[in-house]
Amino acid sequence: MEFMQALRQRWSNADSLVCVGLDPEPAKFPARFGSDPDAVFAFCRAIVDATAGHACAFKPQIAHFAALGAEDALTRLIAHIHAAHPGIPVILDAKRGDIGSTARHYAAEAFDRYAADAVTANPYLGRDSVQPFLDRADRGVVILCRTSNPGAADLQDLPVQAAGGTQRPLYQHVAETIARDWNGHGNCALVVGATWPEQLREVRAIVGDMPFLVPGVGAQGGDVEAVVRNARTADGTGLMVSSSRAILYASQGDDFADAAAAAAQALKEQVNRYR
Repeated sequence: MEFMQALRQRWSNADSLVCVGLDPEPAKFPARFGSDPDAVFAFCRAIVDATAGHACAFKPQIAHFAALGAEDALTRLIAHIHAAHPGIPVILDAKRGDIGSTARHYAAEAFDRYAADAVTANPYLGRDSVQPFLDRADRGVVILCRTSNPGAADLQDLPVQAAGGTQRPLYQHVAETIARDWNGHGNCALVVGATWPEQLREVRAIVGDMPFLVPGVGAQGGDVEAVVRNARTADGTGLMVSSSRAILYASQGDDFADAAAAAAQALKEQVNRYR
């Protein structure tokens, strides 16, 4: 099933816009994993199984696995999601962006090695740097637009010349370019941070119904009501509201999986109140 089709079905079937981030940090795992040589996989699998009923997507962050030498755990985790929870898409959070053969290898890494349904990508090297991802029409390309971090304004807010001689922020130009020129297969989505609700509204007006991956709720302080009211589409969907730490580490006790499920459900219900 194509990524966009799977995502839309999941919005409907699970009645959820929550994307569960998978950012393993063994120091935060419950003590029971301390002697487990396969702790990264075991912990993440338990989180996945507990939260699947409340998730529209899962988003493993590649650096959290690679820094631990746990790439095999990542491969097995994505395979587990596909096998145990078919229909829930997996977004590999890698923020790739390069040129030529390197870009092609990054696409192969995400889609062939790890079998992800979508990948995050950085557009600032230009279209050719993401073309190998765009060419995979059945997979999603989730492109950075207005990110949630405080330093986003350093570059993303810089004024650029628009048609007619007016100026607008670079992130708006990025949004329009992707919607107008890069989305020929209809497989693009945008990363727009929850910490910037006004920018969410502006980007939504530019790109129409293109899906948004929205990080920054929870630990980063993004307001759920503001996110949904400013960025939902006319049918009350269009969003993957991402939460990682608040769900993964809701408890460090033996009830960690139940606590994660409760946190995911609470976020789902909070989002749904404003749809």
